Amino acid sequence: MKRVVTTVFASMAVLMGISVSAQDKVEITAGADVVSSYVWRGVYQSGFSVQPELGIGYKGLYFGAWGSTGLKDFKEFDLAVSYEIAGFLFGVTDYWWEGQGMKYGDYKDSHHFEGTIGYTFGEKFPLSISWSTFFAGGDKDKDGDRAYSTYIELSYPFTFKGVDFDVAVGMAPWESITYLPTDNKGFQVCNIALTAYKDIVISDRYALPVFVGFSLNPAMNDVNLVFGISF
Repeated sequence: MKRVVTTVFASMAVLMGISVSAQDKVEITAGADVVSSYVWRGVYQSGFSVQPELGIGYKGLYFGAWGSTGLKDFKEFDLAVSYEIAGFLFGVTDYWWEGQGMKYGDYKDSHHFEGTIGYTFGEKFPLSISWSTFFAGGDKDKDGDRAYSTYIELSYPFTFKGVDFDVAVGMAPWESITYLPTDNKGFQVCNIALTAYKDIVISDRYALPVFVGFSLNPAMNDVNLVFGISF
């Protein structure tokens, strides 16, 4: 999934980078984010969006669905499976963002399939590194050949003054036309991001999670600031 909160705003959930813990029992994930704009890997996708997620996890294995719908017919639907063990994360994501009214079943051209491998060093030094490459579907260059668009990210969470933060740097080692529409065919830094997470206390029994994410894209000379609410 292309989730603003983790990669901007983090992450690959691998559903956009999804990171899961090794549960000893089956756990169901159901929720949604409402965001002021949708930014993925430093690239603006759409304006105000609702982004639901539904998943199931068991002993490090996770399968989930994630979507994003904007006010101007932008529609995305992603499916992902991932497995985490000993700090390593392996995942495959099927991205579909053709838009409202488009046919879903064109897997050859309208879907984009990406494989991800990541590693988190541990609680004492929680640096995470991930490498994601499109290997099938519509990820093709102008000649129709496989482009192998690739995104590499380093992220590090920390807490300051009672607020949780995540800082991330994302880059493309070569031309990555699926997510980075630029003529630069070499190494590109495309996402320098800082996201702050805080719970707004509503009552003794409920707090509303909110986040604000800043993203600078040097490759496209662009910048975004996103506000979101999680439910």
